[in-house]
Order: sequence, then C-alpha cells, then structure tokens
Amino acid sequence: MSIYAAVDLGASSGRVMTVELSGGEVRLAETHRFANRPVRAGGTLYWDVLSLYQGVLDGLRRAGPGVSSIGLDSWAVDYGLLDGGGRLLGNPVHYRDERAAGIMERVVAELGADTLYATSGLQFLPFNTIYQLLADRLDGAETLLMIPDLLTYWLTGSVGAEVTNASTTGLYDVRTGEWARPLMDRLGLPGRILPPLRQPGTPAGTLRADLDLGPIPVTAVASHDTASAVVAVPAATDRFAYISSGTWSLVGVELPAPVLSEAGRLANFTNEAGVDGTTRYLRNVMGLWILQECLRVWGGPDLPALLAEAGQAPPYQAVIDPDDPSFLPPGDMPARIAEFCARTGQRPPEGRPAVVRCVLESLALAYRRALRDAVRLSGRDVEVIHVVGGGARNELLCRLTADACGLPVLAGPVEAAALGNALIQARARGEVGDLAELRALVRRSEPIAAYEPRGDPSNWDALESRL
Repeated sequence: MSIYAAVDLGASSGRVMTVELSGGEVRLAETHRFANRPVRAGGTLYWDVLSLYQGVLDGLRRAGPGVSSIGLDSWAVDYGLLDGGGRLLGNPVHYRDERAAGIMERVVAELGADTLYATSGLQFLPFNTIYQLLADRLDGAETLLMIPDLLTYWLTGSVGAEVTNASTTGLYDVRTGEWARPLMDRLGLPGRILPPLRQPGTPAGTLRADLDLGPIPVTAVASHDTASAVVAVPAATDRFAYISSGTWSLVGVELPAPVLSEAGRLANFTNEAGVDGTTRYLRNVMGLWILQECLRVWGGPDLPALLAEAGQAPPYQAVIDPDDPSFLPPGDMPARIAEFCARTGQRPPEGRPAVVRCVLESLALAYRRALRDAVRLSGRDVEVIHVVGGGARNELLCRLTADACGLPVLAGPVEAAALGNALIQARARGEVGDLAELRALVRRSEPIAAYEPRGDPSNWDALESRL
C-alpha cells in the first residue's frame, strides 16, 4: 500500500488529501481543509499566500510519516516574483483585481490577436499572466513562479515551472512546448525570470530538512488543477467532453494536439497543456462563482434547501450570460443579475429560488454553447459529458446540463483534482500505467451519478435566443 499526499488549492479553499492505492482501487481521505480568503489592501486584491502555505504545512503534518510522495496543484494564471536571493517581493495579486484593465486590448492592438493566438493558443482573458505582468513592477524580480511552483519552492528549495500551469500564462508556445521568449522580447518582458520547465511526473525536489517532516520527495504533478482533474475523468473512450465545475467551469475535450485555427480564435477557445502531450481544448465559463457570491450576499443560507426550492421553481424564466464582464469582480450578484435581465428586455427573477434557477440554467446553457463549439472546432465526436469537481455534487446543475446539451452526464469524482494529482505521483513511482489505466482505476473506485437528457430541446433554443 502506498499513500500519496495531494495538495489541491482552489479559489475559495485549500485541502490536503491522502490517497491510498491498494488492491486495484484508490481511497481518498481529507486530512486538512482551510479557507482561501483574498485580502484587499491599499486598493489591491491579494492572495494570502503565506496563510495558504501554513495550511499546506498543517495538512502535511496531519498526513503523517507514511506518505510516499507529495504533489501540489492550484488555479492558474497567478504568480509570485522572487528577488535574486529567493525572497518573495510581494503577495501575489488576485486575478480578479483590476490592475490589468485595458492591457489586453492594448497588446492585441499592438501585436495582433492572430499572432498571440498562433503562439499561445490561449483564450483572450484580461487576467492572463502576460497582461498581469505588464501591469506589474518587475524591478528586482529575478524569478517568476506560478502559485504551485512557488509553494513547491518553499517546500523544497527547488525552482521550476510545471508545463500545464505554464501553458495558461500566454508566455508558453504551444507549438514548441517551450517558453515564448521572442514574444516576451517584443513586449519588453525580461525572459530571465522564467524558470526551467518541468513535465508532470518528474521529480521536483525533497522536503527541506528544517520543516521536520522527513525527506519526502515532491513530484511535479499536473499542477493546474483542471489538468489534474482531467486526468481523473473516469472516461472509458476518447469520445467524451468534460466540465471541470467549481468557481470556474472549464468545458472542453481532450485532443492529441492544439487547434490553432482562426475559427478557434474567434470562438475564444483555449489550448492548454495536458498530461502525456495531450491538449485541453476548452473554454472558460464563469462557473459557480456567481452562485457563491449570491450566497455570500444573502448571508450564507442553507444551500441544499435552496437548491431543492430552485428545482421546483418555474423553468426558463430568465437567462444571463455568465461570462458578461459585470459578473467577474466580487459584488452584489443578485443586483447584477437583475440589471442584466433589465438591459436584455427580460423580467428579473423574483425571490432567491428563482435567482438560483436562473443562474444554474444560464450555466447549463453556457455549457451547451461551449460544447457545441468544441465539437465543431475540433472535429471530436462526443457521446457523454463528464462533470468533475465540486459542481458534480449539484444534482440540479447536472440534470440541467444533460437536458440543455442533449447528452448523458456522468457526475464525479468530486475531488478529481486531488485524485489526478495523486495518480500522477503513483505513476511516477511505477504503480500505475497510462491514462487509460488511471481512468479505469477511478471508475472502479469512485461513485458516479448518471443523468439522462429529458424535456424538449426547443425550450433551450428559445432561452438562448434571448442573449
């Protein structure tokens, strides 16, 4: 029996999970969960990265001495800057901060959208790392580390950039699998700050002796949490789509190579590195962030009860575009939903269950659009949708997704990122084989809920026509 510690940092919480491999199955246990609370100071929204690091250390101590390996994954695009002595120059800035406002548009005007897309293959999002860097002060910066790479550095003293997260920066060339240094030169960004690239499953160092946790090896896993989650999609064939559903929803397909077509650029699809040379061809959808902010504004009501009421609310009453820029920053989401409905000639939802129904139907409709585009642009046939991550618990959202997309939905595992993280560690130690074998292991081990499509698809056509 081997035990792997998977550190999985999400936008609202972090957790340290232990994953045991025994008897051809995996068993997952949570050793520590901790809040991830951004802090606004001096008008800037920061990640409290030192608190996150302390949460990681507490979780690893609770995991105990029997751990065979450790891996870290987190959200994408955000980073820390180190000086020449390896010291952090300042708290990493949150991607929802507005410091990079207008920079994407300036860069696109200067270099051309086609040039940028042909290099990075990335969806155009105003908070991509490349635009954040242009808004940052780089005086004294010698090394850029993405969030999981930064924590790995603090744990081991080893510097590197894992490719699945590097591929979300806009600084990575998806054609060559290397840093896009010519692009950085054109933008006046210092190429020296980019560390050597690491592949998932390669060594990332050993825990520092002063941590008193023992000489446990740290493995570079698929450190973008979506990349780890896709590893744990329990697919039986390659004809699947996935929705990694959490604060963000990432909707796409797994391909053997990037798709850098003009049609893909116009549809704002992204090409991100996956495991074993695969490409995660997907679109970012705002996700459950909108519902989370509604709950915060409402004072944290009982979510299961509210979802049950939303399930009984009249359907197809109002729809929003989750990716409208008004829904990106923190704030009064119920008021913003009402404002969006008013400006699109719709009657705003009345009452909390109706608001929740509106949000979830709007997400299902956004998934439908993204899936339809993924199939059209990639040529990949899709027979089933796998929903993984926290949204797999949301039965109403999964049912609406099946109905909207007209395809069966298989929901689970919930902790897909942690599972994928641990399975890459296990494979690095020779305990499991290729992606197909990893996914078969997940199918044997994790409960999966099935939802068949129902209802009249024309209702969703009519709902979509309002946008």
